[in-house]
Amino acid sequence: MAQSSDVSDDIPIARAAFAATVGNMLEFYDFITYSFFAIQIGHAFFPTQSEYGSLMLSLATFGAGFVTRPIGGVVLGVYSDRVGRRPAMLLSFAVMGLAILTLALTPSYAMIGIAAPIIVIVARLAQGFALGGEVGPTTAYLMEIASPKNRALVVSWQPASQQIAATAGALVGFILSNTIAPEALDAYGWRIAFLIGAACLPFGLWMRRTLPETLLRPGEGTAVAAERTGHLGLARRHARIILLSVMILASGTIVTYVTQFMTTYARNTLQVAPPLAFATTLVSNGVGIAGALFGGWLADRVGRKPVMIVPQLVALVMVYPTFLWIINSPGALSLLGGFGLLSLIGILPFSAFFAAFTEGLPREIRGGVISIIYAVTIATFGGTAQLVVAWLIHVSGNPLAPAWYLLFAGTVGLIAMSLYRETAPVKAGDQEAAPS
Repeated sequence: MAQSSDVSDDIPIARAAFAATVGNMLEFYDFITYSFFAIQIGHAFFPTQSEYGSLMLSLATFGAGFVTRPIGGVVLGVYSDRVGRRPAMLLSFAVMGLAILTLALTPSYAMIGIAAPIIVIVARLAQGFALGGEVGPTTAYLMEIASPKNRALVVSWQPASQQIAATAGALVGFILSNTIAPEALDAYGWRIAFLIGAACLPFGLWMRRTLPETLLRPGEGTAVAAERTGHLGLARRHARIILLSVMILASGTIVTYVTQFMTTYARNTLQVAPPLAFATTLVSNGVGIAGALFGGWLADRVGRKPVMIVPQLVALVMVYPTFLWIINSPGALSLLGGFGLLSLIGILPFSAFFAAFTEGLPREIRGGVISIIYAVTIATFGGTAQLVVAWLIHVSGNPLAPAWYLLFAGTVGLIAMSLYRETAPVKAGDQEAAPS
C-alpha cells in the first residue's frame, strides 16, 4: 500500500490499519458472540416456563445494546472529529472491555436473582455505546491512511474485520460445542467465549496507543481542529449521500444480523446438531472475509457502483432458492455450501459502499456522520432483525421467514446503490474523489 501524506512516516500503513482493525475485530467478536449463545444466555439470566419466552428475552437484551448506539455515535463520533481518531478509538475500546468482563463474570439468575438480568442489560447498553462510536472513527481512519488507488481495499478491512470477529466467535462456539457437554455449555461454557475476548483487550489497547493521528493535516494544530464547527450545517450539504447510505446500511445490517442468527435458526427451526449449526455460521463468516477484501480490491479497479450493484442483484436472485434448499435438505451441503456461497456474494457490495460513503464526506464531519448514521441505522434495523425473524417464524410457522426479510432488505439496498454517486479515483482520472 502506498503511504498517504496524512500518516506519519514512522509507522507503515499496514501496521496502522491492523492496529485500527484489531480493536474493531475484538469489539465485534464480543458483541456478536452474544447472538451465538443467545439460548444459553437466556437460560442463565432469563429462565421462563417457555423455551421461546427465554429466547425472546435473551434476544431482546441483545437488542438493548442497540439503544445506546446512537448516543455513542454522537458522543464518540463528534469527539473523533474535534479531538482525533485515536482518542475516540481508545475510549470506545476501554468501555467495551469493561462491559465484556461484566457480562462474562455476572452470576446467574439462580444465584443472585433479579440483579443478574439487570447487570447484563447495563453491560449490553455499555457495549452498544462503545460500538456506536467505533465504526465511524475507524472507517475514517482507514480511508485517511490510504492511497487513493488502494482506498477501497484499505477501507474494506472495516467489513472484513467484522467478518473476522464473527468467524472467530463461530469458531469458538464450534470448538466449545464439540468439546463440552451440552449441560456444561449451558451452565458455563458460553462464558469461556467472552473471557477469550477479554484476554485480548490489553493487546488491542496497546496497539491502538501506537497509532499516528490522521485528523490534522501537516502543519495544523489542535486549535485549528477546535475551530471546525457546524457538523449539522455541513452534513446538510451531503443529505443525498446520507439518505442513500441509511437505506444501504439498513439493508446490510439486516443481512448481517440475520446471518449471525443462523446458528440459532439451524438449531431451533431446522433441528440440526449444534456442531453443524455453529459450522454454518463459521463457514458463512469465513468466506465473508475473502468476499469483503475481494470486493474492496475490485472496487479500486472497476469502480464502486459496479461492485455494489451486480453482486447485490445476484444475491437477491439466490436468496429464495437457497433457503428452499436449506429447508428441504437441512444438511451440511445445503447449510455450508448454499448459505456459504450466498454469504460470499452478499458481502461484496458493502466493501465498495463503505469506500464510497467515506469518500463522499469531508474530513471535518467524516467520523461523526458515519458514526451517527451507522449507529442509528443499526439500532433501528440491526437491533430488531433477530427479533423480527424469530417472531415471523413463530407466528407464521414458516421456516422461509428469514428469506422474506432478506429479500425485502436486499431490494431496498439495491435501489439505493443504483442511485449512488461514483466516487472511485479510477473513474475520475485518478484524481482525489473525496472532499478534502
